[in-house]
Amino acid sequence: MKTGVWNGVIREFYDFLPRVKEDAIVTLNEGNTPLIEVKNLRDIVGDVKLYLKYEGLNPTGSFKDRGMTMAVSKAKDDGSHAVICASTGNTSAAAAAYASRGGLRAYVLIPAGKIALGKLSQAMMHGATVVQVEGNFDEALSIVKDIAKTYPITLVNSINPYRLEGQKTAAFEVCNHLGFSPIYHFLPVGNAGNITAYWNGYKEYRGRGIINTLPKMMGFEAEGAAPIVRGYPIKNPETVASAIRIGNPSSWQAAVKARDESGGVIDMVSDDEIIYAYKLLASREGVFCEPASAASIAGVIKMHKKGIFKNGDTIVCTLTGHGLKDPDTAIKSSDKPITVPAELGKVVKVLGF
Repeated sequence: MKTGVWNGVIREFYDFLPRVKEDAIVTLNEGNTPLIEVKNLRDIVGDVKLYLKYEGLNPTGSFKDRGMTMAVSKAKDDGSHAVICASTGNTSAAAAAYASRGGLRAYVLIPAGKIALGKLSQAMMHGATVVQVEGNFDEALSIVKDIAKTYPITLVNSINPYRLEGQKTAAFEVCNHLGFSPIYHFLPVGNAGNITAYWNGYKEYRGRGIINTLPKMMGFEAEGAAPIVRGYPIKNPETVASAIRIGNPSSWQAAVKARDESGGVIDMVSDDEIIYAYKLLASREGVFCEPASAASIAGVIKMHKKGIFKNGDTIVCTLTGHGLKDPDTAIKSSDKPITVPAELGKVVKVLGF
């Protein structure tokens, strides 16, 4: 009987992360998320070994928890009493949860009317001060940067280097689970911190001799929010994938560096491709992710059509958030429930028996 208890990424990967005093560690035992082998999509992606790093099973339902445990712990360690962030949703949920856990105040700025209901409810329930800005994410981020420079409050967006330190632990877990590094790693790209963090994690593991090779980093923006692909900021980004609806990524140059150093790509997929992949995972693999997460699978499908994979290639896709983050899109994308009278015969008829 296995009795080991997972203690969160700071304690589990202590030797790989910046030091935090033990009594300042703020954790919800994030990390240790499953790496799920895809079984039913060979007709769609070919004869490859495809795995899903399902970050939606973190405590607040997204990968942001890995970085937030690190950022909030360092803030507490440094004597800060409050944190602030701009968010398309997941960052606000994680910041609010970890701040409440650590006894800090949380302030979050979100684009008015542009945040999925599940994420907004999380930030509110955890007691954050939520401010809706009549603008987009990039404008909200500019404001919180200015506030953090002027007032005694810690910025916990991914421009905070401790965020990426925490997020790189997902790459460690991938290698620990597989026993080696994948050939390709596919991720959605929004603010571009996660592709940067994974690449840093893989490089660090190789630097310590734990793995021998590095994956190609394959990032995918949404077509309506693809500044890296297009080569210029997008003033009014639009996509169904609200988590990556970002027009001027904070980690733009670092993501390009990860792409170039790894020999990978940063490309884009349409909303139709995202929704197709989103529904495909749920209906054929039993994995419910939020729309932005499905950009990684949409990317795999796109690259398969281009013929870049060899039989047996090991591919990992990061699914960044749980599907319950955005119930509205799920309902809009699904068949509507059938309503019948409470009569056996009527129900049997609808069921086709």
